Amino acid sequence: QVQLVESGGGLVQAGGSLRLSCVASGGTFSSYAMGWFRQAPGKEREFVASITFNGANTYVPGSVKGRFTISRDNAKKMVYLQMNYLKPEDTAVYYCAANSRTYYNNVYYTMASSYDVWGQGTQVTVSS
Repeated sequence: QVQLVESGGGLVQAGGSLRLSCVASGGTFSSYAMGWFRQAPGKEREFVASITFNGANTYVPGSVKGRFTISRDNAKKMVYLQMNYLKPEDTAVYYCAANSRTYYNNVYYTMASSYDVWGQGTQVTVSS
């Protein structure tokens, strides 16, 4: 069973940047679609970015488009979320997620229900 551990969160001023990392252990990481989600206090979990198993296709929603970029390194079993021009409304716990139920499927997923493995989350706080 794959396990995911996020890192890279912290406190940053508005306009700053952070890069989140997620390392996988177990499973067949290179065959999984991966995603990032976030959850702010009192709000529902929100989709942030997704990437296909081979990194050929990515998708980010309009709320972060042009600011957030997802990438992966299958040799290192890592997925990254580069966040630039951060805003206070980006403050949340960020989660890495894997769809380990389909393999080598050149599809990215935007729904939380499409992912079956989740990390513990990393806090990102953006001050104004």
